[in-house]
Parts: sequence; C-alpha cells; structure tokens
Amino acid sequence: MSFSSSSSSSRPRTWRYSVFTSFHGPDVRKTFLSHLRKQFNTNGISMFDDQGIERGQTIAPELIRAIRESRISIVVLSKNYASSSWCLDELVEIFKCKEDKNQIVMTVFYGGVDPSDVRKQTGDFGKVFKKTCTRKTEEERRKWSQALTDAGNIAGEHFLNWDNESEMIEKIARDVSNKLNATIVSNDFEDMVGIEAHLEKMQSLLHLDDEDGVMLVGICGPAGIGKTTIARALYSRLSSTFQLSCFMENLRESCNSGGLDEYGWKLRLQELLLSKILNQNGIKINHLGMMMQRLCDQKVFIILDDVDDLQQLEALANDTNWFGHGSRIIVTTEDQELLEQHGINNTYHVDFPPKENARKILCRYAFKKSWAPYGFENLAERATELCSNLPLGLRVMGSMLRGKKEDDWESMLQRLEKSSISKIDALLRVGFDSLHESDQTIFLLIAVFFNYEDDGHVKTMLADSGLDVRLGLKTLAYKSLIHLSTKGEIVMHKLLKQVGIQAIQRQEPRKRQILIDTDNILDALENDFGNRSLMGISFDISTIKDSMDISPRALKRMRNLRFLWIYNSRWDTNVRVHVPEDMDFPPRLKLLHWEEYPGKCLPHTLRPENLVKLYLEESKLKHLWKGTQPLGNLKKLNLNSSYNLEELPDLGNATNLEILDVCKCQSLVEIHSSVGNLHKLEKLKMNYCGKLQVVPSLFNLASLQSVSIAGCYQLRKFPDISATITELKIVDTMLEELTASMERSGADIERLPDCIKDLHCLDDLFIIGCPKLVSLPELPRSLTRLVVWNCESLETLVPFPSDSQIFILFFPNCFKLGPEARRVIIQQRSCHQFLPGRDIPAEFTHRAIGKSLTITSNACGGFKMCVIFSPKSEMGDAIDIDLMCRISINGCPKENCIVSLLGGVRSEHLAIFYSEILREYDEVEQYSEMLFEFSSSTQEIEIIECGVQILVEETSSEQVLDNDNGSLADESFELDASRVKIIDDLHGSLEFDASRVDTDDALLGLFAPTFFSFGF
Repeated sequence: MSFSSSSSSSRPRTWRYSVFTSFHGPDVRKTFLSHLRKQFNTNGISMFDDQGIERGQTIAPELIRAIRESRISIVVLSKNYASSSWCLDELVEIFKCKEDKNQIVMTVFYGGVDPSDVRKQTGDFGKVFKKTCTRKTEEERRKWSQALTDAGNIAGEHFLNWDNESEMIEKIARDVSNKLNATIVSNDFEDMVGIEAHLEKMQSLLHLDDEDGVMLVGICGPAGIGKTTIARALYSRLSSTFQLSCFMENLRESCNSGGLDEYGWKLRLQELLLSKILNQNGIKINHLGMMMQRLCDQKVFIILDDVDDLQQLEALANDTNWFGHGSRIIVTTEDQELLEQHGINNTYHVDFPPKENARKILCRYAFKKSWAPYGFENLAERATELCSNLPLGLRVMGSMLRGKKEDDWESMLQRLEKSSISKIDALLRVGFDSLHESDQTIFLLIAVFFNYEDDGHVKTMLADSGLDVRLGLKTLAYKSLIHLSTKGEIVMHKLLKQVGIQAIQRQEPRKRQILIDTDNILDALENDFGNRSLMGISFDISTIKDSMDISPRALKRMRNLRFLWIYNSRWDTNVRVHVPEDMDFPPRLKLLHWEEYPGKCLPHTLRPENLVKLYLEESKLKHLWKGTQPLGNLKKLNLNSSYNLEELPDLGNATNLEILDVCKCQSLVEIHSSVGNLHKLEKLKMNYCGKLQVVPSLFNLASLQSVSIAGCYQLRKFPDISATITELKIVDTMLEELTASMERSGADIERLPDCIKDLHCLDDLFIIGCPKLVSLPELPRSLTRLVVWNCESLETLVPFPSDSQIFILFFPNCFKLGPEARRVIIQQRSCHQFLPGRDIPAEFTHRAIGKSLTITSNACGGFKMCVIFSPKSEMGDAIDIDLMCRISINGCPKENCIVSLLGGVRSEHLAIFYSEILREYDEVEQYSEMLFEFSSSTQEIEIIECGVQILVEETSSEQVLDNDNGSLADESFELDASRVKIIDDLHGSLEFDASRVDTDDALLGLFAPTFFSFGF
C-alpha cells in the first residue's frame, strides 16, 4: 500500500453512476425495479436508466460504458434472467469490472429463484439457461456459466426471506448507501500545503505492507504544529482499509478522570474507545482485559490524539497483542519522553514547514490562493516571519487579515513587531484583540464554559444574553478561532483557550465578566465582592486552602450571573464549603453545575425558570425543592451519585427536558409519575438506584431513545416502554462490590414481560442468572441472537417463525429444557446451538466417538457439526471455550472453523454449529474424503463424541471412520491463520465480567436495537 506523492494522482476515481442494475425487464421492470428506483431517488442514489436503449442480440455499447462507470452493480436474478443473452453478457462484463476496477457487486434473488440453482444452473432457472445456450459457442456457454456461478456465490437478498418487499428494498438502499459511504475517499486534505510530504514520511514508518505485525507509531511536535491535522489526513485516507477504525480525539481535554481512581479511569477510557470503534453507544466493561478480547483478532486503525499522560497509553494500547495482525496505532503528543517511556521508538517528528510552504499556508487563508496578490508580497513575507512558521499561527493570522487592505495589514504587523511578549502569544492575542467586544465575550465564554459543547446548546445558553451569538460564532469560525467538529461540537484549540484565560486575568478585577481565579472568587462569595455585570464563575474548590462560608447575599448581588460552575478537579474529600439555607441565587441563572453541593435542599430563593442545565453530581441533597417549579427551559438534569436523594420533585413543567440522570441515587425510592409525561425526554438513566421500586410508564414518550436501569435490585415491575426505543439497558447485579449489603432480589423473577415481542428492532437478547425462570414468551421476529445462561428451571419456549433470522441459540446450564424446547433449538436451520446434552441428535448420521471423523462423500454445500464435551472439573465462568474444527479434503487442509462458547458449564453439553464453508470450493464435488478434526482452546473440557450432518442430498456411499487415536492434542493444534474463519465471537460481545456472575446472580442488560441483554 502506498501514497501518491502528488495531489492529482491521489484524487479518488469519479464514477458517473452510483448503481447499475442488471435485470430481465418483463420480470421486474414495472414492479420491483420501479420501486427500487424510487427508493434510490429518495436516498440520493443515482442509478443508470436504460430506457431508450434498443435491445438486440449483443449488448449495446451504452450499457458497457454504464457498467464500467458505475460504482456498484446490482444483479436482479429473476426466473427468466438467464433467458436473455443480453443479461448474461451484462453479467460477464460486471464481473470483469469487479476484477479489473474493484467494482462492488450485489445480488437479489427475486421471486422463487434459489441461489443454489443460479450457482449450479439447476432447477427451472437452469432449464431456462440451457435453452439460451442452444446454438451458442462453447466459450460463450463457459463464460456465462462462470458468471452465474460467481453471482450465486454472492450472499444477497433472498426475496423469499421477506414478508414485505418494501422493507427489503429499504434495506437494499441502506446497504448501497453504506457501501458508497465506505468507498468514498475524502479529499478534505487534498489541497493542504505540504500534507503529501507528511503522509509519505508517515508511510515509511507505518510499513503498511507488513500484515503480520502490530505497530505503534508516534507523531510528536509542539502545540499548533499540525500533528492532529496529519493524523486526520492519515485516518481519512487509510481507515477504510482496516476492519475497524476510530479517532480518539483530544484525549488531554475530553478524557479527564472525573473523580475516578486509576483503575476506574482506565475502564472509562476503554469503554469510550470500544464504543467508538464498534459503533455501539454506551458499552460498559468490568475488567481491563475486555478490550483485548474484543480486538485481538481484528485489524484495527486507531488514532490516539493529544496524549499527555502515560496512563492513557497503558489503558488504550498497553501491548501490541491487544490488536489483530496488521493493526496500526498512531499516538500524537507534545511529549517525546512519554512515547519513549511506553516503548514507542518509531516516531515522526513534525518540523516547522519550510519558508515557502509557510507563506503558502498564510496566503491560502488570507487570499484563498497560494500566493500573495501584487502589492501584498512583502506584507505576506513579514506576516509569515511573525508567525515563526507555526501552522496554527499562520492559519489564525491569515484568517484575521483576510479581506483587509494594505494599510490594515501594515498597522497590524507594526503592532505585532513592537510587542514585548512572545511572537506566538502576541499573534494569537491579536486574533482575540481584533474581535468586536461582543465576540470577545463569546470567545471567553467558550474558553471557560462551552469548549466541546454542542453548537445548539451554546446558542440556547446565550440566547437572551444580549450577544449576537449566531454572528459571533460565525465570526470566530471565520477567523479560525473555533471550528465545528463532525459531531456538531464547538472546538477551540488549547493554545487559543489559554489566550482566553490570559485575557480574563489581564482584566481589572472589578470589570471582569467571568471569574476563574480562586482569590477573586473567594472575595466575591465570602465578602459580597461581586459586580452586576458578572456573567459566569468557574470555581475549582480543590484549590481552597481552608473551608469557606458563602455569604447569604453574595450571589444575589450578581444579578446578571448566568453560568455558575463549581467543581473539584482533584476530588479532594477535605474540601469544606458551607452554604447557608437562606442563600439567594441570582434570577437569570441558566447553568448551575455544582459538584458536591453540600446542602440538603436547594434554597427556596432559587428561581429555576431560566435554568437550561442543572448538574448536581455527588451532592448531599435529600430533595431538590418543594412543590412544582417553572422548568420550561430545563433540558438536562443530572443528579448522579447524590446518595442521600430520597425523592424527585414534580417535573411536569419541565416540558423541554431531554436528559435525566439519577444514577447512584441510592436512597431514591420512586421516579415521579410526571416523568412519564415528558414528551421530549431522550435519555433516562437510573443505574445503581438500590432502593428504587417504582418507575412510571414510559410508553407514550415518542422521543425517548435510551433507558438505563442497572443495579436496581428492589425494582419489581418493569415500566412499559415505547416500541421505538433504541437503547434499553437493565443490569441487575453490577452493584455488588459497591454495596454488599444490598438485597439481591432479581433471582426471584419468574417471567419476562410480554412487551418484548413488540421491540421490532431487537437483534440480540441475553438472559442470564434467572434460576426461577420457567418459560420464555414470544420473541420479536427480528431477533438474531438468543443466549439464556444459568436459568436452571427453564422448560419451554415459543417456536420461532419460519422466516426467523436467528443464528445464535445458546442455553448453557439450562438443565430442565423439555423435549419440545430442545427440538425447537436443535432443528433451527442455519444456526449455532449450545445446550446441555449427552447424545448426538439423530439427524447427525455421520458420527464418531472421540475428536475426529472422516466422511466419504461427493456432497457439497452447507453442513452442521455437533460436538459433545464434558468439563473435567468444576469450571469457572471466566473460562472461555473456543471449539475448533480443521477440515481437510483428500488430505489437503481447506478451512479452520472456530466457534466461541460460554464457560462455566457444569455437565455434558452439546454444541452445534452451521457452516457453508464447503460451498466455496468447487473441487469438493470431485473429491471423496472429508476429514473433520475437533479441538478446544482449553484443557478444562474433554470432547467425547462428534457428528456431522450434510445439508444437501448425497449421491454416493458414505463412511464414518472412528479415529480416537488420530485426535489432536490442544497444545499441538496449530491453525493456519490465513484460513481461519471465525463463525462467531459471542463471548467477546457480552459486556459483563462472567467471573462475577454466580449461579443465583441476576444480570439483566438490554441493548436495542443491536444489543438487548436480560438478566434478573
């Protein structure tokens, strides 16, 4: 893999059409195709239109050109597709483009067409094809047959698997859109001065052609030199070539400890990375080995940006064996020693750009071209020199001078040249000093309160401040003092943030609109020294030497105060802040962020009608206020870890509330019924509320996206929830180490709510540690994974519909499963099963005692394998089981299959797994002997018996050879990694520490639509 050294050659290929469809007109043009075209138009996907092209015996040149100029080809294989030599020629051309141009090919098996009939040209489809081949040359027949075989081997959408054609079309459109997005190469950095030279140097360090090793590479240099820009350009260009990728931006600012100890902080960092790289919001883990388990077999590309603490690297990239072969981890930092301490010696040191490039950077921002216009040449030279060639300075300087006349340039440069402070500081200050007073205020507020906050949130906070917020934000962005991230967050560079802090410190104390210095704040809060123009206070109470008493009237004097942010950066438990019960709050307060608020109740003088965000984490509150308050502007209410909070007030007037967080409110018994009427509520978090017993119905909350109820052991009844919810987490045993005395009552649950069947987006369901659960209700048709673990009383379950998409059915330690339930599990086709048992099911006609068997057959296609194993002694839940099968044909190794199971089994279990691996080998039909050799990743179990079921009709004799002596010992079982296919990595997707789940534990965690885990 290599980068082009010129920007023109690195430009992505331009495709004329997004999609070309190959189809038989009479079968689908007026039905399926017309609906597909309409859906594509809705999704903004361009599709070639063949209307007007006259059909003939040979494919028209226009069609060949359209195929070659399309990014994706979709082949609609209907019953009469093979009746058209035109269609078959199209198909040959499509696969030629797939080979030569890396074109993406997708298939739709429409009507009653079976992929197997297309692949082998059999059945009715084959009869039509043979008729078309009459009087054709052998070469034509060979090309067409090969093209159909290739098309049949592509896993596409099967019409018979869908009840609703419109839903199938919507999915096709989504898949096409995702594939287009994944293949569009960004040119955001194409015209950036000098970027190709940086990328070429990085290429020499990354050794991208080496697919065996894992590499950590550093990018080091001073602030503002362009380290993050280089990393972003690399990510934009390379991320699509890796299985998984993520950009962990600004670790210095966004990943502070938040009061956690070192272990908890590292867990938090890993949760953030896993959530990003797996694209699953809110992933929770319980031990630091989970990240390695999830990523050790994945080729990943990770950027760790702006690292400033060795513990960040220890948490996120402590060892190369955490990641799969070919992975690359890039670390950007200002600290070279930090890289060396972590053993990263492969480092790119970013130098200041040469003088010519520096001048070009300035001119790009000042004149939107790479050179200075006539009359500005010397001015541009002087400006470049003043910036000391620092890219950030050049960008700010150029943006600031854009559109200015020569006289303005001269005045600005003279002022900078005469400044006594450092050139870089002076330059960045000029950007601030040049702002209108209103825009300066917005700049300072962002620097102190709103960096990395959502753009809309900032506008709401400053809505009635008298500031022109819309114009101000536009001006700051225009001058490169802020930028809007891809997540819609306002971002200010740390050097510019420091400029804001210094600007506040230079102001006369009595004229300041924002207080940040401890001495000034103490004067204001203890001695009533405040002013009416004060807009915000940011107070780190860990900087207080002794205790402090806030004056009852201190805040009342600050009538314009809107933003009060009190925090404890060191989580110092010795801090003593005393709040009088009759303390007056200012009337215009919009942001009240007070960590460790010491009072039992908020003062009755608080007027919350203007509050937008109320953040009272770790407070001593027992209740917020009495009665009903006007809360029409409140959007975020966070009472996390307010251990003494006994009740929530009536929130019926909080009609705009979007986020409510009462996690770890261990004295809270009831969520007020008014919450059930908050129609704009999006997130409700109630984790670890140990005494919580009542949650109102949430059925009518159409905006609700996420509900989290973890560690609520006394909650007896699940609230009704809307079927449109996207994330539901209920984990009932995670609080054990925080409060050992808490009642663990989840094990008493005997049934699951019937409403589960209405969660139509649900993919995965995990039910763990429910010893009194006897039966399972009807489950949603969308379900693909069902895991029921340590539910010893479970006897029955409802059969799955014929069109079920489920492919995982795991029931370890469910010893009372009845005959009908076992039949439902075992006979589910195209599925992996795991359940107690000591007998190979009858349908496995090939079987052998021991670890291997040989089948003599010319069968080809899908098959099931069954293994019975027994624990040699008592197994811990933390022991993972990987079953492996090495498949050889006529002595030639073909594939290694691995299926990951759950540990902790207490008796014989049988594992059944399905595979279509042999479908990929055309030569299977020519060979007769297939050898299956089974082994395990742990010596804690013994494989007793094995079996294989061929899922196609066999045409020759069969022979099963017992081969007890030929089995492979675990320690000698070496796999060829190039041939390994992971059938499933189930234990890697379970977001809990199995070692902490006892037999009678209750663990329930639901994640919808993609992850829904249950446990009581």
